[in-house]
Amino acid sequence: MTLFPKILLKPEVEEYLRSIFHNAELVAAIGSQEAEKKYESLLNNLSHPPAFTTVRVNTYLASVEHIRGLLCEEIHKQYASLSVPVLQHPQLPDILLIPVIGPRKDLQKLANEAIVGAQCGSAVLRGAHVYAPGIVSASKFMRAGDLVSVYSDIEGKCKRGAKEFLGTKVFIGNGISELSRSEIFNSNGPLKGLGIKMIEPIYLSPSFDNLLPSYLFLQNLPSAVVSYVLNPQPGERILDMCAAPGGKTTHLATLMHDEGEVIALDKIADKVKKIKQNASSLKLNCIKTFCYDGTKALEISKRADGQEGPPFVPESFDRILLDAPCSGMGQRPNMAFSWSLKEVTSYQPLQRRLFSVAVQLLKPKGILVYSTCTVTLSENEEQVAWALETFPCLQLQSQEGNNFKEEEKED
Repeated sequence: MTLFPKILLKPEVEEYLRSIFHNAELVAAIGSQEAEKKYESLLNNLSHPPAFTTVRVNTYLASVEHIRGLLCEEIHKQYASLSVPVLQHPQLPDILLIPVIGPRKDLQKLANEAIVGAQCGSAVLRGAHVYAPGIVSASKFMRAGDLVSVYSDIEGKCKRGAKEFLGTKVFIGNGISELSRSEIFNSNGPLKGLGIKMIEPIYLSPSFDNLLPSYLFLQNLPSAVVSYVLNPQPGERILDMCAAPGGKTTHLATLMHDEGEVIALDKIADKVKKIKQNASSLKLNCIKTFCYDGTKALEISKRADGQEGPPFVPESFDRILLDAPCSGMGQRPNMAFSWSLKEVTSYQPLQRRLFSVAVQLLKPKGILVYSTCTVTLSENEEQVAWALETFPCLQLQSQEGNNFKEEEKED
């Protein structure tokens, strides 16, 4: 068993990331020892959840203070005797913060064990229960109602249905099994529903399962910052080029007071349905969704009047959000990253194709925000440098108080 290691990477990927922190400029500025510390800190932090659970209030329907009061009541119910505050972010007025407690070191490990996949394990670290499809292995005599220790198979080597697993696994807490071993692995069809109710997770985070769904949206803090950087205004026409699952899309619509138009694109139909579901749940009406590839969203020739959907003619949008597909190496918690170096470095061409389309779709004096959820230079700083060199019409503008950047298109 492993006790919360740093994120597990393939050797070639680890060496690639290490080289970023040991480049000549950084080493000259802070020294090789400090650069190595920063690198090790990154790997360690990626495997742990953030210090706060962040949730966005739908200010289109209710005030932050009203929803904060309701959320405080719900958190009190979940945490029983613990007193956990619900804080308002000092700079982002619609963001509430709930401190994450952990890792707790006083939990007793039980004889009954259940093994879950790495993705399920990451969800548990963020406050989720274990649903039946996520269970890979269970002890031989596990019954419904049993107390069970839950472990994450971070290398993906546990065989489904195994009665014992001696490979690399990380303890993520204790729970009560809702199903017996035979119900989990001898079922005729795919299982649905709750598999293990977590009662002692190693990280204590609130569950938002069906909690005030029209008023709250669970969203990572950097994702919320992106919408503020774009700063959409009521009445404007906004394009979200890679919009699924719709967290940023709905945030943009909320900041616009649901006045104007937010066009949301994604090329996968099921993901577009998710955007629609989130918009409907939050009761936002200015969002228009299209199942469409953002790289093909530009139409140079004239179109028939009244055509609303893609492709669009040049200079169609006041502001554009390009939250590009990426390697996802900044998402937390992530105890194991199984991609090869070829996969990690494969996104740059796609990001540049999307960037090229976005620049042409942007109106003069418009704002383009490029964002990713990864930590690699090739997908972030190098892309911004490439864009500024490739498109002289762009100007880089810094954002006071945060590290995000936006490009402004000149006349």
